[in-house]
Amino acid sequence: MAGAAQAALPLRARARRLSRRAIALALAALALTALYMLWLRDSSLVAVKTVKVEGAGADPKLERALADAARDMTTLHVRRGELERAAEPFPLVDSVSADPRFPNTLTIRVELREPVALIGTGSSAVAVAADGIVLRGLKTDDLRLPQLPLAAPPRRERLVGTAREQALVLGAAPAAMRRYADRSFYDEQGAGVELAGGVDLRFGDAARAADKWRAAAAVLSDPDLGALDYVDLRIPDRPAVGGVGHSPPPLAAG
Repeated sequence: MAGAAQAALPLRARARRLSRRAIALALAALALTALYMLWLRDSSLVAVKTVKVEGAGADPKLERALADAARDMTTLHVRRGELERAAEPFPLVDSVSADPRFPNTLTIRVELREPVALIGTGSSAVAVAADGIVLRGLKTDDLRLPQLPLAAPPRRERLVGTAREQALVLGAAPAAMRRYADRSFYDEQGAGVELAGGVDLRFGDAARAADKWRAAAAVLSDPDLGALDYVDLRIPDRPAVGGVGHSPPPLAAG
């Protein structure tokens, strides 16, 4: 028994040494963390000096606002909230992200909303994005977009109900079709779009809107298609046409 007790003593001493070493390592780690948090991450050594802004749509004011905000940061302490606040006055901005590169470069990536419709006409017109966000403050003088059937923009930030459904439909339109869209509407059959020339596209709702636009393009680009009044796209795999009153827009086949 005495021999076993004597053998246990070195083991206990070794355990105490390991415990002291673990405590010392933990204290060292805490000290390094404190050094990083209190000094290095906000040090001039890692201050942002080079700012690259991508996706700003060639808007120099937006680029300048983001760059000015970024130069008050470091690559180890990027404050995304401040970048978002700098972008708030620009209605087209959907989101902002940042990619810091040690030691002094910050790349800011901007995701822009695309205006797809207008509410109102003339100098009082307000644009609407594909997700239904009302783009107050965006100049609309040079925008040629379909009209939403609203007398005035809502007070809220985003469209709701049938107006939002129409915005979602218009937002899914491919470029080849978008330029022919004249106005949107909502009736007992759901959301619809009237094309230049008078042909109506009946979508029902915004579900599978991109597929419905593709089906419409395929129908309207058929060289054998005659005059018609509407294309029913509520079942995009089986579009239907009706009426004989209007000529389809001049879409290229294929």
